[in-house]
Amino acid sequence: MPEVMNMGKYKPYPSYKDSGIEWLGQIPLDWSTNRLKNIIRASITDGPHTTPVFIDSGIPFLSVDGIQNGELVFDKCRYISQEDHKEYKKKADIEKDDILLGKAASIGKVARVKVDFEFSIWSPLALIKPNLNKVLAPYLEYLLKSPLTQYQIQQLSTSNTQQNISMADIPKFIFSLPAINEQKAIANFLDQETGKIDLLIEKQQAMIALLKEKRQAVISHAVTKGLNPNAPLKDSGIQWLGQIPEHWEQPKIKWVANTDSGGTPNTSKQDLYYEDGIYPWIRTTDLNNALLFDTPIKITEKAVAETACSIIPEGSVLLGMYGGAGTIGKHSLLKFNSTINQAVCAVIPDANKVVSEYLHYFVQHYRPYWMVGAEGTRKDPNIGQDTIREAKYLFPPKMEQQEIVDYLDNQTKKIDTLIEKSQQAIELLKERKTALISAAVTGKIDVRGNDE
Repeated sequence: MPEVMNMGKYKPYPSYKDSGIEWLGQIPLDWSTNRLKNIIRASITDGPHTTPVFIDSGIPFLSVDGIQNGELVFDKCRYISQEDHKEYKKKADIEKDDILLGKAASIGKVARVKVDFEFSIWSPLALIKPNLNKVLAPYLEYLLKSPLTQYQIQQLSTSNTQQNISMADIPKFIFSLPAINEQKAIANFLDQETGKIDLLIEKQQAMIALLKEKRQAVISHAVTKGLNPNAPLKDSGIQWLGQIPEHWEQPKIKWVANTDSGGTPNTSKQDLYYEDGIYPWIRTTDLNNALLFDTPIKITEKAVAETACSIIPEGSVLLGMYGGAGTIGKHSLLKFNSTINQAVCAVIPDANKVVSEYLHYFVQHYRPYWMVGAEGTRKDPNIGQDTIREAKYLFPPKMEQQEIVDYLDNQTKKIDTLIEKSQQAIELLKERKTALISAAVTGKIDVRGNDE
């Protein structure tokens, strides 16, 4: 069971009683317990279980990915026709102050409807309509987001290829409920206090964004201008690159490295190609934009012998080739011998000419420019090995490459430490927010009078 953090700043209620539910424990004397099915005004429903025809513009259509950070987000939603919306509305007629709950894939995501315009939902979302005579919509939203409800969701969920919670189980959720006026006081208090926490989180996120920009700028400057500010410069002949140190060369990657790719062993032959595998196998999802020390999937010696999966040596720089801007140019510096799939390109540097770590820093700088060469008729364009081989590489002498690597290792470590501290601060703030919600909606703290 989730535990509540120390809430010493707030006083408890004057008296408590046993809720009669072991995992809920004691609740304030005047509170009651009830199931979700008894505090809603209509049966819980969901969206269509078929795939609609999507159009370029029309009625917004949300799935579970439309809930981000506890709010509905329409920026990247799909659209359906007015006719389809009219049909889906017969089952799920969404109104302001209804609650949407993720019940498939990202189960437990919760958001209250705060918009006035019409939209439809897909089957991974459940539609909950609170009975406002029994529970206020903002309070129910906090209840559903609380650790005690999330605990129930996990306990009731099933898992096959993804986690799900059935429509029959959602009405079984149990809550502790105060009177309506007290619900309002608690919801107002949580709006104020969680709003303050959210603002602090936003500031830390902004700091992380600035630090990442600085990190990228430090890398880009070092691999395009070098470390000597007094070095003579020459025109690179590339508009976006500008001037570079005069003594640097600009070979194509194919002149200082080889490239290779791999394949995907037949997944229906698990016993032959995957079970008891000994050779690491890397996909674009495994690329971490950093040093790569391990991968979760291994393949067998037979897979290496019978498929396109050759062994890629340690020290190679791996690049994602497929999947559009989100994936093209994802990279890792390989720290072990491995195999790769067909969506990954291995750049295998000539050790006599290239320091692997320098090449890795260079591809970090170069990532935004891979999309210039991306082609394809698919929704997400791709690049191929030829695009990578033909890319121009800034090539200082090998000793200078190592000096740049040493400098960047030191500088990026400092920045990464600051980023990690901000990330830790965000996690602590999120824990504080969750604990505050939990304490307030279970009556562990008495916040009446604190919402003014």
